[in-house]
Amino acid sequence: MNPHFEIIADRLAENGFAVIDQFLTNMEVYNILDLDIFKEGIDHFKKAGTGKNHVLQVNENIRGDYIHWLDKNTVPAPLKVYFNQLEELRIFLNQSLFLSLKDHEVHMTIYPAGSFYKRHLDQFKKDDHRKLSVICYLNNDWNESFGGQLRMYTADLTVDVLPLAGRLVCFRSDGIEHEVLPATRDRLSLTGWMLDQYIDIGL
Repeated sequence: MNPHFEIIADRLAENGFAVIDQFLTNMEVYNILDLDIFKEGIDHFKKAGTGKNHVLQVNENIRGDYIHWLDKNTVPAPLKVYFNQLEELRIFLNQSLFLSLKDHEVHMTIYPAGSFYKRHLDQFKKDDHRKLSVICYLNNDWNESFGGQLRMYTADLTVDVLPLAGRLVCFRSDGIEHEVLPATRDRLSLTGWMLDQYIDIGL
């Protein structure tokens, strides 16, 4: 079992969020970044929007990222390592926090330099199946001067998290509003959610 799992569960129970460094090793991050789809940049990604299905809207005044949805059954080996970790984490959180998480969905995310995502919750108005948001960052040699923090708004404080390579952030999708601040260079991540239903994302 990943030694981080118990820490994640404890911090979720106590604070509603958890931040864990080295969830992916440097080599695991390198192998993901070495995939053609990341090396070729946003040409193979779609402009992200807000809302879902027929009410999906693209508005760069709200968010400016590009995404590429992943199918857990067909992802290449470097990403399979991450998907396996997520599945083990889902099972552990169900056992330790008595959750009813059944599946997860993940997309690759690129925020081009200068882009952002305004303050929001990760649940749709008519779809509350996203229970935990899970983000793993892929940005090597990142420092505070680059910006790009994830800013979380809890009941007691505001928390800024730098998108450091291998760092995992997990938080309650229904309870923590958050935003992505602009960065001076491209910002990469694997962004996903654990859900209380089985899904077919229809790739």
